[in-house]
Amino acid sequence: MGIQRGAMRDQIIISQLGVSAFIGAFEEERKRPQRLRVSLVLEPRRDLKSLGDALENTVDYDAVSRAVKSLAAEGQRLLVETLAEDIATLLLSSYPLAAVEVEVRKYILPDTEFVAVRLRREA
Repeated sequence: MGIQRGAMRDQIIISQLGVSAFIGAFEEERKRPQRLRVSLVLEPRRDLKSLGDALENTVDYDAVSRAVKSLAAEGQRLLVETLAEDIATLLLSSYPLAAVEVEVRKYILPDTEFVAVRLRREA
């Protein structure tokens, strides 16, 4: 998703995860859940070569996906920017990550494929 500065860390990528959220600047938008797509670049604290082929040594991408879906479904938000920030905060506080990139796509404007917000946060 983004260009790294300096040495590139190992990454786990979750691309275009479908989530449902009550989100939108206008009350009418928030009356029904909207389908969004979330892409994540997870940079684990441990190098992937040191995992020893053991799930407990890595970031469980299934658990991450379920956590993101659950978070997106909670409450209402006005902005996709807020959802992206909430996702980054959750992942950095819950998983052994050095950094995370989050992209949230919303399919709302006519004559566009999507509108997206992308951010990077470090632990």
